[in-house]
This record gives sequence, C-alpha cells and structure tokens, in this order.
Amino acid sequence: MTSLADKSLLSGGDNKPPMLEKHLYDSWKSRMELYMMNRPHGRMILASVEKGPLVWPSITEDGVTRLKEYVELTPAEAIQADCDIKAINIILQGLPTEIYALVSQHRVVKDLWEKIKLLM
Repeated sequence: MTSLADKSLLSGGDNKPPMLEKHLYDSWKSRMELYMMNRPHGRMILASVEKGPLVWPSITEDGVTRLKEYVELTPAEAIQADCDIKAINIILQGLPTEIYALVSQHRVVKDLWEKIKLLM
C-alpha cells in the first residue's frame, strides 16, 4: 500500500526542493536535478547549473561597448537570466543552515553547485 507521501512524489508534488542530508549527497543531487527539471523552463535551469549562467550580451553605441540592460535582452535571453537566478534560489533552499552559511556568497550557480559537491 502506498502512503500519501509516495502518492505526492509520484504525482509530482514539488512545493519545495529536497533538503540536503550530508551523508546522502548523491541522492540529493539526483532528486534536486529532477526537481529543477519539473519547474517551468526546467531544462534552462539545469543548464545554468551544469554549464554556467547566461553570458550577458553587449552592444556598441557611439563607439562604446557595454553590457545590455535586462530590459534590452531578447525574450529568450531574459528567460535564461531569470533561470540563472531561479537555479541559485532552488539550490539554496535545499541546504541545511550550516551548509548555507558556507556557500551563500556564491552568485554563479555552477560555482555554488561545485562548492557543495566539494563540501560533501
């Protein structure tokens, strides 16, 4: 007989990310990847984790090159920029306080992911 918790997992119950337990890193990593994939734009979120964030495009105006502002991004670039932030948020929410304190200064999700792996 399946429990309510099992049914929730099978039906995609995903109101918060899985919490990391120090001795179960590999399991957490797998569940976290599945959690990310189940979010809107999940593939883009996971790509942020695995490949790094959006490289912000630049534009040249009057001979001066600068990075685009958020409002100047294409719709696809804006979604990717948002997914970069969502990825950091998802991972940080799945960390116990003592690990969070060690890694919360990271603003690049790929670096954050790798630092957690090193700590475990």
